[in-house]
Amino acid sequence: MKKAVTSEKLPILTWADELDDDAMAQAKNLANLPFAFHHIALMADAHVGYGMPIGGVLATQGAVIPNGVGVDIGCGMHAVRTDLHELSREQLKNILGTIRQRIPLGFKHHRRPKAQDLMPEFAGRSFEEDLPVVRAEFDSARRQLGTLGGGNHFIEIQQGSDGYIWLMVHSGSRNLGYQVAGEYNKLAIRMADKGGNRIVPAKWQLDFLLIDSAEGRRYLREMTYCVEFAQANRREMMRVIQEVVANESACSEFSQALDVAHNYAAMEQHFGRTVCVHRKGAIRAGDGEQCIIPGSQGSSSYIVRGLGNPDAFSSCSHGAGRVMGRKEAQRSLDLAEELRKLEQRNVLHSIRGRKDLDEAPGAYKDISRVMANQRDLIEIEVELQPLAVVKG
Repeated sequence: MKKAVTSEKLPILTWADELDDDAMAQAKNLANLPFAFHHIALMADAHVGYGMPIGGVLATQGAVIPNGVGVDIGCGMHAVRTDLHELSREQLKNILGTIRQRIPLGFKHHRRPKAQDLMPEFAGRSFEEDLPVVRAEFDSARRQLGTLGGGNHFIEIQQGSDGYIWLMVHSGSRNLGYQVAGEYNKLAIRMADKGGNRIVPAKWQLDFLLIDSAEGRRYLREMTYCVEFAQANRREMMRVIQEVVANESACSEFSQALDVAHNYAAMEQHFGRTVCVHRKGAIRAGDGEQCIIPGSQGSSSYIVRGLGNPDAFSSCSHGAGRVMGRKEAQRSLDLAEELRKLEQRNVLHSIRGRKDLDEAPGAYKDISRVMANQRDLIEIEVELQPLAVVKG
């Protein structure tokens, strides 16, 4: 831990050595929520978000905050180790080309819906009563299953420090999660304004639902379904990627997949209480729990094992973290310099012009510093160097 801020109702513990003023202001808002529990934790990659810092961990009693999860519910990482030790540059190019043909990127969806049995099961949840937003978006979601999306989502082929080639996917719940998040945040705002007795200032963007209310329980059910959908989405993309790699190489065996989410809320035990832990751009890193921490397309990613640090609510960073917003990166970064960085590392990258600079290495924190700052949260098992990248 780098710093403890004790000026607010609850302490703020941060592992970030660089934290912008807006992110700290948001953390202070969290620390003064009437239902916040014990302390606020900011991971080493923390930066300003919408309502709550990305890279923030918040535990609450009796309340759940839709903006504490965010709009890409269940967004996370999926990684598989191959039995390959190398791939030629020509093989990498062929694999990237075929992946781009078979997996829709950005706003694109499949023309035909995927089989319904690939979607998460309802498992005791009523499609009609318990999952109204999911029900309305279900047919559309079947066409989004197995699609990458845009922003910082990626597919990457990597060389591991263990000597093996790895495959990695970063994606989320697509429009399904976006619709669920939006609907319940609007509901939380309406309920906060009802009767004119606001508990949380509107400008904080942290309106909440009571967990024991019908609305709160319904949000948790729909959020959980979106987490499961995001996992199914990554799993379907990885199935395609494995086919492509096997067809282009001598690969015959893949490890069991590792999948972790970094945008969700869950009921957990901490400091002797059952609390609702919001992880917005943070990964659960319980003692011995395996996790994935990605870098940028020009830096290392990591397979790590959690140490279960209670001060972080058993969490760790979900990546390197941004040092500048997307528009700022496109305006201020030097295209030639960013291309030089990637060429030095011999990465088949996705930067084609200035509009792509929002995902350039220079838009992100130094992942090596982020990892060093959380040595009390995780231990590194495998370091992964990028070889080839597909971006949305």
